[in-house]
Amino acid sequence: MSKVVSILDEVALNRALTRISYEIIERNKGIDNVLLAGIKTRGVYIANRIASKISEIEGQNIPVGELDITLYRDDRHFPEEVDDPEVKGQIFPVSVKGKVVILVDDVIYTGRTIRAAMDAVIDLGRPEKIMVASLTDRGHREIPIKADYIGKNIPTSKSEQVKVSMKEIDGKDAVEIIKPD
Repeated sequence: MSKVVSILDEVALNRALTRISYEIIERNKGIDNVLLAGIKTRGVYIANRIASKISEIEGQNIPVGELDITLYRDDRHFPEEVDDPEVKGQIFPVSVKGKVVILVDDVIYTGRTIRAAMDAVIDLGRPEKIMVASLTDRGHREIPIKADYIGKNIPTSKSEQVKVSMKEIDGKDAVEIIKPD
């Protein structure tokens, strides 16, 4: 039986997203040229929550896109008979060209998801800059990528898992570490 350790509850998770929202506004001197890009699945919900908080603070909406990075992963393999697999869920309300694109994900770990997301964004156009926002950072990079905005640093061992739950799909807001026996 695995042991589950609570790291962030609903209040702490909300506080972390609020802090990230303020940091995005401050570092970009507003949001006029900023686009959030949520990485499916939980990154999309986090990006939408950040966008909502920024809207409350700034009084204007920030565009949010959705990235499906499945085909950009270098650690996933597809059957060879699939000649032209279909990408589902690339939804962007505005062009990425010339924008500050902030990739949003729930956990940054090896860096491979972010690397794949950068490739997906660049295929859509050439942004001015790409930044990374992650609710949690657990370390253990395999690729030299860092998050610009972090909700919570969570030092973990490679045998542990970080589980992010979002109300929209999981029925609760929480970040937990699952420790093996």
